[in-house]
Amino acid sequence: MKIWFITGASRGFGALITTRALAQGDGVVATARNPKAITERFGEHPNLLPVALDVTDESQAIAAVKAAFEHFGRIDILLNNAGFGLMGAVEEATVAEVEAVYRTNVFGLLNVTRAVLPFMRQARSGRILNISSIGGYRGAAGFGVYSSTKFAVEGLSEALYDELAPLGIHVTVVEPGYFRTDFLDSSSLSVSGNIIGDYAETVGKVRIVAASLSHNQPGDPQKLAEVLLAFTDAPNPPVRLPLGSDTVAAIEKKHAHDAAILSEWRTVSVSTDFAVE
Repeated sequence: MKIWFITGASRGFGALITTRALAQGDGVVATARNPKAITERFGEHPNLLPVALDVTDESQAIAAVKAAFEHFGRIDILLNNAGFGLMGAVEEATVAEVEAVYRTNVFGLLNVTRAVLPFMRQARSGRILNISSIGGYRGAAGFGVYSSTKFAVEGLSEALYDELAPLGIHVTVVEPGYFRTDFLDSSSLSVSGNIIGDYAETVGKVRIVAASLSHNQPGDPQKLAEVLLAFTDAPNPPVRLPLGSDTVAAIEKKHAHDAAILSEWRTVSVSTDFAVE
């Protein structure tokens, strides 16, 4: 029996993984801003602990983790799933919009992770799964600010992977592509209201494509949930787990593009070292 601590558990990937974890006999600390949403979704279950958690509130994160340990005695898997998107050109995004997405996607993840880590360190075991995105590996027009938050999650995850491996704690950043969830709906995606005409051919087209793609994405969220539950038993989990054919294609394209840059600019790139005497 594993004990999960899942943020954003009332819908999306969080809800699907909660359902599967409970079905296989695991314990789940399912968090949401309104814990009633957890109870309404999953009903009463002996292995389920609904907990109120706004991840942007550090004191709530500490209290939620404390409640988890008082109830189950441990946390084996932390799934940092809470987050939302922001669509709009970088210039179009307001300060308030940028700060809001960073508070949840970056600082919220940090709040929960830092609250859990003392207990995992004491146990010398645990797994942390940080939900990133295809946008955490490569930025794209229309999702620049959102991608920057996921780039931050990638960097934090890579550092945590190195810091925690000697302590028996595994960290993996999960990179889903476009999966058929409500991510492109208004419930999960904020759209900047400030529209600048000069970006019509770039960001404007992204808005149109996103509207047509919503609920027509290629990824099957049920398969993602199935993969992640099995993944928690992997003896040597990698630092990153790309999921979805579109993510794989995007990574391969970026690798090829970066290789071409190095090939063309290698002489300039290495020319800035001190001369070897």
